Amino acid sequence: MILGAWARLRAERRAPPAFVVGGPELLRACAERLGIDCPIVPIAEPAEALFAHAAGLPVMAGLDGPWHPAHPSADGARLALASLQWATKFALSGVASGLVTAPVSKGALAAIGWDYPGQTEFLADACGRPYRDAVMMLAGPSLRTVPLTVHVALAEVPALLSAELIAHKARIVAEGLRRDFGIANPRLAIAALNPHAGEGGQFGDEEARLIAPAIAALQAEGIAATGPVPGDALFTPRARAGYDAALCMYHDQALIPIKALEFDEGVNVTLGLQIIRTSPDHGTAYDIAGQGKADPGAMAAALVMAAEMAQQRG
Repeated sequence: MILGAWARLRAERRAPPAFVVGGPELLRACAERLGIDCPIVPIAEPAEALFAHAAGLPVMAGLDGPWHPAHPSADGARLALASLQWATKFALSGVASGLVTAPVSKGALAAIGWDYPGQTEFLADACGRPYRDAVMMLAGPSLRTVPLTVHVALAEVPALLSAELIAHKARIVAEGLRRDFGIANPRLAIAALNPHAGEGGQFGDEEARLIAPAIAALQAEGIAATGPVPGDALFTPRARAGYDAALCMYHDQALIPIKALEFDEGVNVTLGLQIIRTSPDHGTAYDIAGQGKADPGAMAAALVMAAEMAQQRG
């Protein structure tokens, strides 16, 4: 996926200056096996990447492993973790202007002692921020969505929601849209939790008790927030034209529409941290790994978006 994305962007003359942290021989073996036109240029330090970029894909030497597609292993997990740790250090130190992460096997990482729910929580910890400040936004050409609760059972969602949580994450989203996307006055649509936004309390009271007060607080601060909008009306073409991001109450409420509309171009953006982080909005897809079938569009979009965000920050 990394190789395919870089080759596509290079062919389109859109490849931003970037380097891969670790795996030069692994990536070379993958390129040869799959017939991807992607010269690998090993580098010893990030400063060499700008010059190496003209010759091929710069890859930091010193971290490597064998290529065993579709077979998660302890060696592969250790390489992935070391790569993430070093890349995060580069971003925090300013050596790199942003960080683009690839999908990982959380199970394989857990088997070697990884104790984070995902890469986002690891990055929040590395940045010295509480987990709830690292806000996941899924972004594509026509839609941005934010799940306010993420990897939890649906039955747990109502108890996890609060007016304070909704307002807190909405503020982070509004600031992220201003800082990283150049939207001076972000418009936020806040989804309802229940069908028909609760239908006046017949299907639940979370809208009146939690969501509406949060929206009122945001509006009082000058943030253009609207809602609660029923989930079945939030993603029509007309509705999407009226906001810059939709804040959703649970995982699937946010991810189903973005994957339905932008699967091959969807990017996972982490807002609320001092570093830029993007990632393709899909998983490892081990069922097709190493077969040359995966569409690299989302990884290419993540690379381009990270570069655009870095440029926006100046």
